[in-house]
Amino acid sequence: MSIEHRDDTGARFGMWLFLYTEVILFSGLFILYAVALAKYPDQFAEASHKLNIYFGTINTIVLLTSSLTIALAITAIQRNKIKQTLTLCIITIVLAVVFLINKYFEWAAEIGHGIYPGSDYLAELGPGITAFFNLYYFTAGLHGVHILIGGTLIAVVAAMIAKGKVTSDRYTLLENSALYWHLVDLVWIFLFPLYYLIL
Repeated sequence: MSIEHRDDTGARFGMWLFLYTEVILFSGLFILYAVALAKYPDQFAEASHKLNIYFGTINTIVLLTSSLTIALAITAIQRNKIKQTLTLCIITIVLAVVFLINKYFEWAAEIGHGIYPGSDYLAELGPGITAFFNLYYFTAGLHGVHILIGGTLIAVVAAMIAKGKVTSDRYTLLENSALYWHLVDLVWIFLFPLYYLIL
């Protein structure tokens, strides 16, 4: 029992350490954003109005809901409700897919209007708007990769739950997956107002 406890403690510590490095990564991008915003406040506001706030709002609701479902999955496995745990994990994965599909259509529309890094149209709009969209595509793209990784991780853990390898007595993998997912959601909570709600 003590060996298992040490293993779980180590796994939790490792995940928190990893999440700390992720926070540093996104914090660096937020600092770059703040510097650029201070330099081009009016152009950032103009660029923000070119984004589709409906896509951003829907994806915010999707991710907030997914945070709830993965949190409920942990509660379910603690109560040894395996079927309910799997259902909640699957809902979380589906919501991750919905987020990525929404982002695909949003980016397709923006690219169709010539709004993408390196485009002639964007260059004509000035350095501030170009800086905004360079940061937007890079940061949102990096976040999208994290959504893909998080959804895959939850899918792997769900498969392990189905095989009885993750149980009510040992569910650290699910806990760590949920922690990662909450970080992904938290990053979006910052990204949404920074890019979509500039006045």
